[in-house]
Amino acid sequence: MACVEIYSDGAASGNPGPGGYGTILMSGEYRKELSGGYACTTNNRMELLAVIVGLEALKREACDVTVYSDSAYVVNAVEKKWVFDWEKKRFQNKKNPDLWQRFLKSYRKHKVKFIWVKGHAGHPLNERCDQLAVAAAAVPGLPNDIFYMMQTQNNNLLG
Repeated sequence: MACVEIYSDGAASGNPGPGGYGTILMSGEYRKELSGGYACTTNNRMELLAVIVGLEALKREACDVTVYSDSAYVVNAVEKKWVFDWEKKRFQNKKNPDLWQRFLKSYRKHKVKFIWVKGHAGHPLNERCDQLAVAAAAVPGLPNDIFYMMQTQNNNLLG
């Protein structure tokens, strides 16, 4: 079984606002950096997307994966098993169901554990992920986060 470390971070300026994610995958001497962004999104969406992109980038299934994240939202949802209860209830009244469903699809292909790291505390790989996320959020002409925009419009119409 391949052992992989994924470091991840997300950022949004304005929350909602322009946002980005940064992900670093490491396995042995192999290292890959990934990033991307959206014109209007939230920090939590980018934190979760950073993990998803890392998991989806794995070319083999059944990897032993350790995810390092400074997002209590993401780490607690998985480690405290909240996301599995949300799934049973079809994510009713939960934010980011599109991303959580996408996450679970990739998560179930591997043996994944999460480790929370304190953000902006000098951890070199977390700091690098933050740099990637912030830079991705600043790219001109970012695409829209369509699901976020649709969810926000529906909430405004209903509530």
